[in-house]
Amino acid sequence: MTTRRKFLTAAGAGALAAPLAAPSIVKAQAPIKWRFQTYAGAALGEHVTKPIIDYINAAANGEMEIELFYADQIVPTGELFQALQRGTIDGVHSDDDSMASPTPLRQFGGYFPFATKHILDVPVLFNQYGLADIWREEYAKVGVQWLSAAGQDPCNFNTKKEITSLDDLDGLKLYTFPTAGRFLSKFGVVSVNIPYEDAEVAVQTGELDGMAWSGITEDYTVGWANVTDYFLTNNISGAWIGSFFVNQERWAELPDHLKQLVMAGIEAGHTYRNQWYWGGEARLRATGDKLALRSVPAEEWAVVEDAAKEFWAEIAEEGEIQTKIVNIFREYNSVINQAGPPYTF
Repeated sequence: MTTRRKFLTAAGAGALAAPLAAPSIVKAQAPIKWRFQTYAGAALGEHVTKPIIDYINAAANGEMEIELFYADQIVPTGELFQALQRGTIDGVHSDDDSMASPTPLRQFGGYFPFATKHILDVPVLFNQYGLADIWREEYAKVGVQWLSAAGQDPCNFNTKKEITSLDDLDGLKLYTFPTAGRFLSKFGVVSVNIPYEDAEVAVQTGELDGMAWSGITEDYTVGWANVTDYFLTNNISGAWIGSFFVNQERWAELPDHLKQLVMAGIEAGHTYRNQWYWGGEARLRATGDKLALRSVPAEEWAVVEDAAKEFWAEIAEEGEIQTKIVNIFREYNSVINQAGPPYTF
């Protein structure tokens, strides 16, 4: 018969004989790390991409860290898409045109001539007129996750030479987007393809006469207003169309709550850029002291607008997707033209 004393003695002996259990140690999971490259140089990137990356890194609570690289720092901008596909880069902020997208969407990113009039046209086209579905589906076919698009500034000209008529465009050597250059060649413009960070020096050395790349906000921000003299108020597009892309496998690996965080950061960045560009364009036209404003008369610039309609027809003939997108642009422009000001300014 086991007495209480014998039971306690046996229990104590067993406890001493048994090895002590190791203390439970909870190790924090290593953060998910991404490398992200933007089309923008460092000065511009501070406004168009860095706020998004900072937002995500700060809110991720150590679960995710994104390292930001500026234009051409890992790969040249024209190789961004290939680098994204093979996983050299995990995420990209760029337009389809600059990064040499292999999809039918390539020429519609950046500045598709006269497709937009204002910065808010871009989210409307993507979210209300179906471009988001097209972009998402086309990039899924080539192993890239398209996340979101937004507008930025218009495509004006900042040049060393004065432009007051269409004749002044003939022979101008400009740094511009591939599709914009293709369109402007109809008016004698020579499109020069060089790395983004080399454009300023190229103007100083005479290799370029200027840029058809941005609005006046960027001209001042990146230093181009320091090397050019004139800003043409006429533009060939009212808003840049750019997107955020990630490698498809990296996106699939991301937990849902971090996917939501990434999207929240991107959308917050869109809001910031809307006001930064919209306010900057007005303020610097009104008070900027580096670029003299010039304009081509509206009736003469209408020739350029009419040429854009012919250009759209040429692009539409290239395939089914191209036709679908051009028809969306036509539908939207019909709506805003009927609506009148302020949509048509």
